[in-house]
Amino acid sequence: MHRLGLFAALALLVACAAGASLGPGDQHHRSKKMMRGPKRGLKHKVNVDDYLAAPSNVANQHVSFLPPQPVQRKQRSPYAKHNSVEHSVNPTRQSRFLSLFSVVRFENLECGAVSGDNGTCLAARECIERGGVASGPCAGGFGVCCVFIVTCGQTTYQNSTYFVNSGYPGPYDGTGSCQLTVHKRHPDICQLRLDFDQFMIGGPEIINHVCSNDQFIVSGGSPVPAICGTNTGNHMYVDAGAGYTSPVTLTFVTSGPAFPRNWKVRISQIPCQSNYKAEDGCMQYHTGVTGQIRSFNYDSGMGLQLSNQDYSICIRMERNFCGIQYTTAPDPVNNRSRSFSLSGQTTGQNQVTSMVGSVGPNSCNGDWIIIPCAANAGRAPSIEPTCTDRICGGTFNSEVSTVPATVFSTVKPFRIIYHTNNVEFPNDQSNRGFALNYVQQPCTNVMN
Repeated sequence: MHRLGLFAALALLVACAAGASLGPGDQHHRSKKMMRGPKRGLKHKVNVDDYLAAPSNVANQHVSFLPPQPVQRKQRSPYAKHNSVEHSVNPTRQSRFLSLFSVVRFENLECGAVSGDNGTCLAARECIERGGVASGPCAGGFGVCCVFIVTCGQTTYQNSTYFVNSGYPGPYDGTGSCQLTVHKRHPDICQLRLDFDQFMIGGPEIINHVCSNDQFIVSGGSPVPAICGTNTGNHMYVDAGAGYTSPVTLTFVTSGPAFPRNWKVRISQIPCQSNYKAEDGCMQYHTGVTGQIRSFNYDSGMGLQLSNQDYSICIRMERNFCGIQYTTAPDPVNNRSRSFSLSGQTTGQNQVTSMVGSVGPNSCNGDWIIIPCAANAGRAPSIEPTCTDRICGGTFNSEVSTVPATVFSTVKPFRIIYHTNNVEFPNDQSNRGFALNYVQQPCTNVMN
């Protein structure tokens, strides 16, 4: 509708509403005033286009046209508690009529899309302008759940963006480099969280477990080791720095033989004050009283631990919990659980033992995890500086043993440091990494 046509319609609605509420004498007087022209009859000019084009950096605005209704003086709009904005067409009669339209504001929060993905609640027009796809309603129907999906060679500023392979949801079997550039949307974004909803590329070579063909590489943020193989369900955090710094680049390199690769990486921008911001130095960050942590490329089939890994896995200490216990996850594939296998003989007829510490014949000098001051459940806690830290071998135990054990620690913050070198000796070539379940322990059960 043209602007003049819209103003005429608004003026007609005001005139009709005013006529319906005035007495016969007032109606006659109002009719004379309206005949003098719109400038004298409509005392307050309303530019509807200004409201429709209002910016929405933090909150979106939805314009609803409402018929005028008689109300009591000082009565508030039902939208007032939602930070709506009312604009009266005739300011001299604000106490007698509701506005012809009101502006409803809503925050751009994360939402669940009909597609099953995560999106951002935006006005429909803004979703299109940002390059997103509307997937269901949000904010009581005033907004749409906007999903952002990008692929090779693109740039994103959006929270909850999905980075997918070319031809997604189909597989990608080509070779080359697929790169995405990620800019922070606000200067108070401190971290990026990358959730691997789907991640299947070529695995490491079988001698030294190096990602020499396919790789996933992160550059521009905190140092992150290259990974490859199958990592669906895993995640990593990337330090994005303070303020508007240089962007972070995510790159999938595919140079190996033909293989049905696919990836779908959800990129979340984490504010500096968020409860989900990872502690400093943590490349993985888990929350909750219970959960599971896995090394990259660990799976229940043919996954091999990756070389050149060196990072921290952190677990947020929940309220009223002071300790943490770790056990190996079930292994449905092998007769003998191999959900912990780092360094040393891990298969064959010989007994498979755990190795601990950094000194001695059964020490960990190649690949290991560090659980600060680890001790087996039921034993007295280790005391620094002589407590056990490194654990490796083919059995999960804080002591040299062939029997798996539950291992606990009371050192805060809760974290595991994972290290692998760039060489796998013949006895190490079937190592798979680890999958550990954790359970935080209440303070009443822990000796501090």
